[in-house]
Amino acid sequence: MKNTVYKNASVVTGLSVAERGLGFLYRIVLSRLIGAEGLGLYQVALSLFSLFLTIGTGGLPITLSRMLTKSKAEHRPNDGAAATAAGFTLALLLTLPFAILLFLFGGKLGFLFSDERAFRVFRILLLGLCLSSVYAVVRGYFWGQKEFLLPSILEIAEESVMVIVGVVLLQNVSSPSSGAEKAAWAVVISYLFSFTASLVCFFVKGGKLASPKSQLKPLFNATMPITSVRASSSLVNSAVAVLLPLMLVRAGMRSGEATALFGIVSGMVLPLLFMPSTLIGSLSLVLVPELAEDYYKHNHERLIKNIERGLKFAFLVACALIPIFFALGKEIGQLAFSNETAGELLVASAVILLPMSLTMISTSMLNSMGFEKQTFLFYFLGAAALLVSVLLLPAICGIYAYVIGLGASFTVTAVCNLVFLRKCCPYFERSALRRFLPVLLSVVPLSVLGQLFSLVLDNFLGAFGAAAVTCIVLAMGILGVFVWTKQIEFRAVFSKFRHKKGQK
Repeated sequence: MKNTVYKNASVVTGLSVAERGLGFLYRIVLSRLIGAEGLGLYQVALSLFSLFLTIGTGGLPITLSRMLTKSKAEHRPNDGAAATAAGFTLALLLTLPFAILLFLFGGKLGFLFSDERAFRVFRILLLGLCLSSVYAVVRGYFWGQKEFLLPSILEIAEESVMVIVGVVLLQNVSSPSSGAEKAAWAVVISYLFSFTASLVCFFVKGGKLASPKSQLKPLFNATMPITSVRASSSLVNSAVAVLLPLMLVRAGMRSGEATALFGIVSGMVLPLLFMPSTLIGSLSLVLVPELAEDYYKHNHERLIKNIERGLKFAFLVACALIPIFFALGKEIGQLAFSNETAGELLVASAVILLPMSLTMISTSMLNSMGFEKQTFLFYFLGAAALLVSVLLLPAICGIYAYVIGLGASFTVTAVCNLVFLRKCCPYFERSALRRFLPVLLSVVPLSVLGQLFSLVLDNFLGAFGAAAVTCIVLAMGILGVFVWTKQIEFRAVFSKFRHKKGQK
């Protein structure tokens, strides 16, 4: 089982990294073709669109996956077919009315946007609302069947279509608003592709549907806590997209400058900062059906081991990336986006990686065991910290108020999640923190030394050469710390390799 989990996780991770890498390159193209202001308009519209998309699909994929796993464990295949049909029904019921009403009468909602030009972008995105919601259900169906390769291929194909169409449409952009609108059309076309391709794959792979009546209410009830958390997250993001530029304007900035700053932090910095979500999300995707199966079958020993592996993985990923972001954030921002502010914000945000990574993995674990209501409450506590920071701090520290708010939000949520997880699973070893402490303590000296190393090399190798060499040195240092603290044991890996070779 352990080998299966790691194999599936590695496959999904590889494809997710490719998808995120493609998306990151596209962000670079967007920032250069439509500028920070156009990117800001696009991000403002996308944040509100994400709210309505989350309302329709937020908890459906993962909940459907869990229900299909449960139906298999209890040998009730018809329940799985009914749950899948219920998923399609709910997705359309929760998105189609919103899409029609907002498209026809959404002009009265212009006050929701800090810049009215963003509404035109939002209206274009609405065309893809139902398409993406149906695709999300198909994705959840394949997860429940423990088929992770196909949905990952569909994801990267969707991203590829968006990039290709976007690059074609964004040639000779006349203004920031025009560029943002064309970028939105690229998103809609990519949603149309994933909708069509996923339905074809569903029926070709033998997907079955049954009357949704018996599973409609259970699916809705199980979905709502997760959907509420994710919809609240989208709502908070939408609120930040409105409030942050507004508070920056009140602090003395021009409207265009405030929109551009929001575009930098949301369209340049956050995609980089959320890089660990690619790795952690892949592991969570594979672990959730396993955790759900172990939980419903009362296989506590395997359940504990998987939880420990997931937490360890998230911790190590964060500790590996913090020194790199801290030491090379400015260079990354300059080389990728030709934007000094993006680099400075990335350096300031590096420390957020640890609470963010632990929040992601622990939330998925608690949801897989049926504690959606608790994660809903913990999320709200973190969101409150973010909103308070956005409302009160821009006059003091400008755009850095968002960075401080994100750090406070993830820290509050991570602490609550881990305390509750420890309470639910008291069989965790108390020595786990002591084992991780040397790794955590090494992050600070590695970060400082990496920054000094980069400054020295910059005089001899230039920005790109210094960043490349520093990254290699930091990677070797981080790997050395992991080996020294026995987080990675090469002897065990080589022993297994020799054993398999001997069997052949």
